[in-house]
Parts: sequence; structure tokens; C-alpha cells
Amino acid sequence: MTNVTQNIVIKYPREATIFASVCAILFCIVGVVGNLVTVVALIRCPKLRTHATTAFVLSLCISDLLFCSVNLPLTASRYIHEAWTLGDALCKLFPVLFYGNVAVSLLNMVAITLNRYVLISYHQYYNQLYSKVSIWLQLLCTWGFAFLIMLPSLLGVWGQLGLNPSTFSCTILEKDGKSPKKILFLIAFVLPCVVIISSYSCIFWRVQKSRRKLKAHQQATKKEKRNNRRERDDSRLTKLMLIIFICFVLCFLPLMLVNVFDDDVKYPVLHVLASILAWASSVINPFIYAASNRQYRSAYSKLFRIVKSSVVFSESKQFSNNSPNSRHKNGQSVNYKPNPGSS
Repeated sequence: MTNVTQNIVIKYPREATIFASVCAILFCIVGVVGNLVTVVALIRCPKLRTHATTAFVLSLCISDLLFCSVNLPLTASRYIHEAWTLGDALCKLFPVLFYGNVAVSLLNMVAITLNRYVLISYHQYYNQLYSKVSIWLQLLCTWGFAFLIMLPSLLGVWGQLGLNPSTFSCTILEKDGKSPKKILFLIAFVLPCVVIISSYSCIFWRVQKSRRKLKAHQQATKKEKRNNRRERDDSRLTKLMLIIFICFVLCFLPLMLVNVFDDDVKYPVLHVLASILAWASSVINPFIYAASNRQYRSAYSKLFRIVKSSVVFSESKQFSNNSPNSRHKNGQSVNYKPNPGSS
């Protein structure tokens, strides 16, 4: 056993690393299944597919799916071996995917929040601002910016990506005494959170104003009733997205704080617990969709009904093919009976 390994064992209790590896494996399985089901359900639902918000929700699901299918298996291996055993190339790729995915998730939430704000506050401009071309451009900018901010560290221009032997983690390291960690934390986490909180505050103020106006006019026309119904649906979806954001912040904020303010890892168990909480953010969204919104529940149930009917049909077809009558029918031979009049 090397000195590095001894230091690692002392720094991270084995119970903590085993617990972390088990959580990573469980989250990997649940996250891949949950996010994949969500993607398929939303794509197959015509009503939700036409919403601009759905495009950003799908982008968020794909980001979580990427995290669960790539980052979490690598993380599980790291905690199982208490060392990085997967080579230098993957060690440099790992933080790009990790921090890039965090940025993608937050920027998608910014896009969703601004979408909700425009829909509720400036509905007359909504169709112009959220055409198909505009949505694709926003998604392209979201993903492009999220991963481009990691480019200086990847190229070694500002900090560097590599292995921190004392924590057996592949992360952003100092280079020439400089590290972009705090600036990235500010740009990719704090600023998006400020934008989202400000937007939701404006949405809340607008909704309250609309409700007061509605109470002032008790008698409403049919057109107004339809508009009120649409506003209620929009309000429910906005509340769902607010819940998603709050859960994301609660999951990721502890990890961001310990990475920035406890870079020397004086409290290793806190780092492990904060990491596990951060992983959970890529798993919980499908459950929030199902629990909090009727339209999303409907999309899930339609998909499950299709899958169930396909399984039942497949089993019934297989049963009919294996039944005795079917085997007799398929295996029967034609007996030639000669004509009595022929010789």
C-alpha cells in the first residue's frame, strides 16, 4: 500500500466511500430509466410536444441522462477503488462533463424561467420569441456556453484539469497559483440563480396582480373563462418548474460551497454527503414531474399503457404460437388419397 493510498484511507472513511459507491450505482440505474422514460413520454405526447417549455425540459432530461449514464458509473468506480484507475484522458473529460452538465441544467432552468415569464407577462410576443428556430438557437447557445466555459481549464490556459491524489478526484486544479473555480461558481451558478429568482419574483407579482383584477370583475365572458383556464394551466406548469429549480439548488448548493470554501478537504465526510446530494438532482426530476403536474402524469400513463398493451400482445401471440392446436395446425401434413377409379 502506497503512502498516497494510506493518506486516502485516513482522509475518507471506508464506510463513506462504500456508501457513496452504492448511491452512485443506484442513482445511475434509477436516473437512466427515469430520464429515458420522461424523454420518450414527452416526445410521444402531442399536447406537450407543441409547448416551447417541453423543448427545454427535454434538454434538461438529456443532460441528466448524460450525467447518469457517464459520470455516475465513473464516480462509482472511483469510490469503489478509492483511486482513479481509468487513465488521464477520462480524468480530463470527467470534470468537463460534470461541471458542463451542471451549467447546462442551470441554463436550461434559466431558459424555462424566461419562457414562463414571457408567456405570463408578454403573451402577445410569445409566438414571435419562441418560434422553432428561436428555440433551437437557445438550446444551441445553452449547451455551447456550458461546455465552452470549461475550455480554458481543458487547454491549461486558466487552471488545469487533472487528478487530485489526496481526494482521488478528477477536478479543476490550480496552475501557477490560479484556479477558475470561484469565477465559474459565480458565472455558472450564482448569476443564473439570481436571474431565475428575479424572474420568478416578477411572475409571482404578475400573477397576484391578475388575480386581483379577476376578483374585481366577478362576471366573466366565455373568452375570459378560456383565458383564465389557460392561465391556470400555465401557472401550474410554472409552479412545477419552480419546484424543479428549488430542488436543484438544494441538491447542488452544498457541493458548490464545500468545493469553493473547503478546497483542502478538511471535512471529507461533508464532501461525500454533498456529492451524493448533488447526484440526486439528476434522478429526482421525473418523480417531481409525475407528482406535481397532471399533464406530465398523463404523458407517463399513456406511455405505460402502450408498453403494457405491447407486452400483453406479444405474450398472447407467443402463447397462441405455442398452443397444441397451433402446433398441430402448423405441423399438419396433407395426406394424398388416391382416386378409387384410378389404377
